[in-house]
Amino acid sequence: MELLYRSTRNHEVAVSASRAILQGLAEDGGLFVPDSIPKLETGLEALPGMTYQETAYEVLKLFLTDFTEEELKHCINSAYDKKFDTPEIAPLKAADGAWYLELFHGATIAFKDMALSILPHLMTTAAKKNQVKNDIVILTATSGDTGKAALAGFADVPGTKIIVFYPRDGVSPIQEKQMVTQKGNNTYVVAIKGNFDDAQTGVKHIFGDQALKEEMEEAGYQFSSANSINIGRLVPQIAYYVYAYGRMLANGELKAGEKMNVVVPTGNFGNILAAYYAKNMGLPIDRLICASNDNKVLVDFFHTGAYDRNREFILTTSPSMDILISSNLERLIYRIAGNDAEKTRQLMQALTSDGRYEITEEMKEKLDGFYGSYATEKETADEIARVYRETGYVLDTHTAVASKVYRKYREETGDTRKTVIASTASPYKFTRSVMDAIDPKYASMTDFELVDQLSVLSGTRVPAAIEEIRTAPVLHDTVAEVSGMKAIVKKILKIEK
Repeated sequence: MELLYRSTRNHEVAVSASRAILQGLAEDGGLFVPDSIPKLETGLEALPGMTYQETAYEVLKLFLTDFTEEELKHCINSAYDKKFDTPEIAPLKAADGAWYLELFHGATIAFKDMALSILPHLMTTAAKKNQVKNDIVILTATSGDTGKAALAGFADVPGTKIIVFYPRDGVSPIQEKQMVTQKGNNTYVVAIKGNFDDAQTGVKHIFGDQALKEEMEEAGYQFSSANSINIGRLVPQIAYYVYAYGRMLANGELKAGEKMNVVVPTGNFGNILAAYYAKNMGLPIDRLICASNDNKVLVDFFHTGAYDRNREFILTTSPSMDILISSNLERLIYRIAGNDAEKTRQLMQALTSDGRYEITEEMKEKLDGFYGSYATEKETADEIARVYRETGYVLDTHTAVASKVYRKYREETGDTRKTVIASTASPYKFTRSVMDAIDPKYASMTDFELVDQLSVLSGTRVPAAIEEIRTAPVLHDTVAEVSGMKAIVKKILKIEK
């Protein structure tokens, strides 16, 4: 049976998986969600014997029902190949009383590779299935990692162009260098004078601009998104939680059916939402532990039921979580509202007009599987130093937030259930923050001297993603005001009027 996707803001809109992937965002501004969350068909006992690719197929076939087996397997095998530096794709490392799911072994050394390696293949397959003749323009806002992973995924893919907006002062030096040195005749990178929320809001406005859409159509283009608002980005993320459970079984850490906890450092709520979907598919997950940095809008939401972005935006050493408008939370709101599109639309309208909304008591009761807490900048740095000192394992800043929050959770609840922590980026992506935390004596080193020192300390090889940008020339130097984002898009696509 075909699984259809509906807008979180209009229940009448129903499209196939391939149409939802192509469109990215519903025309009413809502996000596409599946009519129902399918149950895992594979028995838990089978998971330990499955490769990452086989696990991904078992998940994706349930959500992307208008793709054939041949199409899905082609997309999966094209994505999870030698671009990853380990055949495991997402290894599970035991350290400090938890299991770190290393999601950073792809081409750009961040968890975004896990989904953005497959999205271009899903999208080009979807375009063929739907007889799309237009070129697809990927329009994306990034808080640091999505941008590079999407650029790497879509570079020189026929029939596509990709435009990435990032906050000029809101990403790490390595993240910025990775983006501005990106090759590809179809890649465009623009720094904006604002923060990530400004970039994300600007992209959403461009998506919603009907006049621009008509001009694009006339010029032979149509927009789609590589952000986690695209269901084609979200569904592949479910697979690595299923894979992690299989690894825990294979290692003898869990018995089939025994529950585990999952800790996810999150800003835009996509990665933890994927874990929530996995839980709803029947994967034995108990608590979903949401870890935030000083921008703790999600933590406050879980504690109070009120989502309020009217607060100071704080730049931190974990920039991918420096977000006050968590787009993917809308998908969770829709679900806990009983799939009520009108209720969801009203709440999202309140967020736009007033900067806040509050859910009902009945909806709050459906959040009891979540736990939220945060780590301050000092706590994050101290956690990197402690884990390195005690175990020799080096965490990046985002994973350190998750590690600290997990320790707070354990102290607060006494829960000793086996726990998987989503390790979302390589420490090499945030070398200065990581090395400063380990020892301030490294402060005078250059970024690439720090890279080499980190390699010595951690006993790991410098990733190819870092080596290739040491001497790479800057190819993108455009800077724009937030108000000029639409004009930049039109200029790139040569549709100025």
